Amino acid sequence: MQPVTEKSSKTDREKFSRRSMLGLVGGMVAAPRLLAQPPNRMRPQAGDELVFDEGPLQGEVVRPGLLELNARPISAMARDPATGVVRNGSRLNRVMLTRIEAQRLTPRFQPNAADGIVAYSAVCTHTGCDVFNWDEDQLRMACPCHESQFDIYDGGRVVGGPAPRPLAMLPLEIVDDTVRVAGPFRGRVGFQQAF
Repeated sequence: MQPVTEKSSKTDREKFSRRSMLGLVGGMVAAPRLLAQPPNRMRPQAGDELVFDEGPLQGEVVRPGLLELNARPISAMARDPATGVVRNGSRLNRVMLTRIEAQRLTPRFQPNAADGIVAYSAVCTHTGCDVFNWDEDQLRMACPCHESQFDIYDGGRVVGGPAPRPLAMLPLEIVDDTVRVAGPFRGRVGFQQAF
C-alpha cells in the first residue's frame, strides 16, 4: 500500500472533479429530454376532462347523464381543457369508465368515484392486454388474453385469472356537468415484463 502524499491526493481530487463535472454536464444535457415529455404522452392530470375514445361519441366530453348504471365500461382519454390536447400518446393513459351503484363501492375506494362513476386503467396488470371484456352477470371487467377478472366495486381487485395486482384506479370528480380527473392514478399502471 502506497502512502498518501500531497501530490497523489491532489491528482485524485482533480480526477474526481473532472469526472464529477462530466457527469453533472451529461446529466444536465439528458435531463430536459427526460423531463420535457410531450403533453399528449403525459399521464392524466388533475382538472383534465374525459372524452370518449371510440364509438359514435368519440372526442365528445363525457357527461354523467351519458353513462348508464352497471353498463359495459367505455373507453375514454383525458383531455386538457385549456389546450384541447388529448393525452393519447400512450396506451397506458386509456381508462375504462362506467357508472355503478355508489353505495356498493368498497368504502376505501369511494373517494375515487364521482357520482358513482369510476375509471380504471384499460391495461391488464398481467401481460398488458387491453381489458375490454365485460362480465354482465358479475359486473366485472375482464381481460380477453388470459381471462383475468377485476371487481369494479372493490377497487379493480383481481377475482380471477393470473393478473398479479388490481387495475389502477383514476380518481374522478364532476365539474360543470363534465367528468374530470381529480388526481393521479391510484396504483401502478401497466404490467411488469418478464425477461
